[in-house]
Amino acid sequence: MRRPLIGITAYLEAARWGAWVREAVLSPHAYARAVEKAAGAPVVLPPMSPYAAADYVRGLDGLILAGGAPVDPALYGEARDPRAEEPQAHRDRFEMALAEAAIKGNLPFLAVSRGMHLVNVVQGGTLIPWLPESVAHDRHATPRHAVSVSVSSALGKAIGDHAEVTGPHQQALRRLGTGLLAVAWGEDQIVEGIELQGHRFGVGVQWHPERDADNRLIEALVDASRP
Repeated sequence: MRRPLIGITAYLEAARWGAWVREAVLSPHAYARAVEKAAGAPVVLPPMSPYAAADYVRGLDGLILAGGAPVDPALYGEARDPRAEEPQAHRDRFEMALAEAAIKGNLPFLAVSRGMHLVNVVQGGTLIPWLPESVAHDRHATPRHAVSVSVSSALGKAIGDHAEVTGPHQQALRRLGTGLLAVAWGEDQIVEGIELQGHRFGVGVQWHPERDADNRLIEALVDASRP
């Protein structure tokens, strides 16, 4: 049986190898390793022209919208907080088009951290540009934290009603976008997981499941992506 082809979005950064310093397409190996472990075939997607997004979606069985720099607050009507990392316009343009095409084409997707924020913005939602100030604590900046999950959701069916997850973050969802349902929460009720209602598999999480030994969420994506 053919392994589902899972696209993984990537960084475009300056990198050094040998005597060369060039722009390079970079993806943390943990994503590809987790997809392969789940019996999928990982493919890294360079951040190219938004016009190629629909072609990518037609050729893939599933998609991971990976983590990275914050989504540009101008895209949801906010000012950038000077404490936040600079946004990357080239990734925003490409990945928003990719997310829109995946939603329109009913392509199974898992949106990780920045990816979840991106999906929310694509659906007309907004973000909190600097979370520590909004919640008046820094627990979301810790490497590990607890989340509660709706057991009736696709996320809950994959990982259960509670999890210790990996993923410090300084941004979070404020207003949910159209068609999105909150399905996981931190102890302070900050949304940590979402699902796109009526989609074949449209899940977003605030944390990084590819970094954990528990691979069930990646497995659920790959299973949903089988032709």
